[in-house]
Amino acid sequence: MTAGGPGAGPRPGHLPVLYDEVMDGLAVKTDGTYLDGTFGRGGHARGVLGKLGPRGRLLLMDKDPEAIACAEREFGGDPRVAIHRGSFAELARWDATAAGLDGVLLDLGVSSPQLDVAQRGFSFGKDGPLDMRMDPDSGESVAQWLAHADEAAIADVLWTYGEERMSRRIARAIVAARAQQPIARTAQLAELIAAVVPRGAGKIHPATRSFQALRIFINRELVDLEAGLDAALARLNVGGRLAVISFHSLEDRIVKRFIAAHAKAPPANRRLPAAPAFAPALRALGGARKAAAAEVAANPRARSAVLRVAERLPAPRREAAA
Repeated sequence: MTAGGPGAGPRPGHLPVLYDEVMDGLAVKTDGTYLDGTFGRGGHARGVLGKLGPRGRLLLMDKDPEAIACAEREFGGDPRVAIHRGSFAELARWDATAAGLDGVLLDLGVSSPQLDVAQRGFSFGKDGPLDMRMDPDSGESVAQWLAHADEAAIADVLWTYGEERMSRRIARAIVAARAQQPIARTAQLAELIAAVVPRGAGKIHPATRSFQALRIFINRELVDLEAGLDAALARLNVGGRLAVISFHSLEDRIVKRFIAAHAKAPPANRRLPAAPAFAPALRALGGARKAAAAEVAANPRARSAVLRVAERLPAPRREAAA
């Protein structure tokens, strides 16, 4: 396929968030190499592939076996595409990235297909097994972890990753309830939380923050994000673009600080010895980008999405020896 050919845009019925903004931010070159570390169902990947020529390369990663199966079905026959199941935290270990990347896209959080399938256990709105693992073949499910974690650990997770003010009360209720019967279903946990947390004036369900916290914790999402940003920086070619879509403040704070740390010199401290000269590795391309009202109306999930884009800078030249 040639640039602008089949796959030049999102598939009808699938709405990748901030699609136009991502395409603009990545500034895809027809002969470049791009990595989508969170394939999902391929909305953004399809757009990137549509801009690549015969010499371009698209590398696809995802932890979810269902996402990888989708990628294989749709893109497996394209010689420009390579597919790898795994976390983007380990993208630098994938041999296909060794020659360098002209762009990296990370679309964080849970995907719509994961939320829509009750058996995956991500949504308190659909009763299913209390799982929440993005990679169902790795690690403990939420149900397994809640069965043995102590009250303090549960409260800490709910507060740290969900900023849930009622974390201690919820943790205490979970420990009391599991003594009577295992907490194995999403509806069971959601009802338990709703019984001990008063519903506020807004529309948010009392279990929203707790489900977010447990999902982030069980999938090591913030740990993986920090590792993935480092790996992306290590593999980006000069002029390559890093584009990251976040859906809550914990993720966005990490991305914002990462870009700033590599783009701006830290403030000087006159009480400390002079620091080595700062050499920026990234240039922030604008600030936070958010979905326009029309996109939010068509796709409510876009309401909380924040895109940040940065460009890889060349390493400073060393002065020639006298």
